[in-house]
Amino acid sequence: MDDDFDQRVRGFIYEATVGRGYPPLIAEVANYLGSPEGLVRQAFRHLAAGHIIVLQVESDEILMANPFSAVPTPFLVEAKSYASYGNCIWDAMGIAAMLHQDATIRTSCGDCGSAVELHIRGGRVQTDQGILHFAVPALHWWDDIVFS
Repeated sequence: MDDDFDQRVRGFIYEATVGRGYPPLIAEVANYLGSPEGLVRQAFRHLAAGHIIVLQVESDEILMANPFSAVPTPFLVEAKSYASYGNCIWDAMGIAAMLHQDATIRTSCGDCGSAVELHIRGGRVQTDQGILHFAVPALHWWDDIVFS
C-alpha cells in the first residue's frame, strides 16, 4: 500500500466531487494523476477498506464519496449553479454545509411519501416543522452502508 498515492487519489476524488457534484471515474483519476488505472483501482480499494469511499461491487467505480452519491438518490441538493445527490438526509445536509452557500434539499417524507423541501439559509435549516429520523443508529451504519 502506498499511503502517499492513496492520499493523492483521495484528494482528487474530493476536489472533483465537490467541484462538480459527483465522484470521478477510475479513468479520470488515472488521467489526472498520470498513473495506471490498475494503481488507481488499488487505491480505490484501499480507501474503501478504510471507509473513505464505497465502491460499486461490479466495477470498483465509486458509488459513494460520502457525503456525495455517484448515482441519483431521493436526496437532491441544489445551490446556485450546482446540484448533487446525498446518500441520505444527513449526507444531503453535509453537502449543503460543505458548499458554504444557501441550498435546497429536495426529498420526500419517509413516512407518507409527500414531497419535502429543506431550505438551508446562512448555514441553518429554515423550518420549524418535521422530524429527521435515522432508522439505523450511527454505530451500525457501516454494517450495511448502502442500506443505512
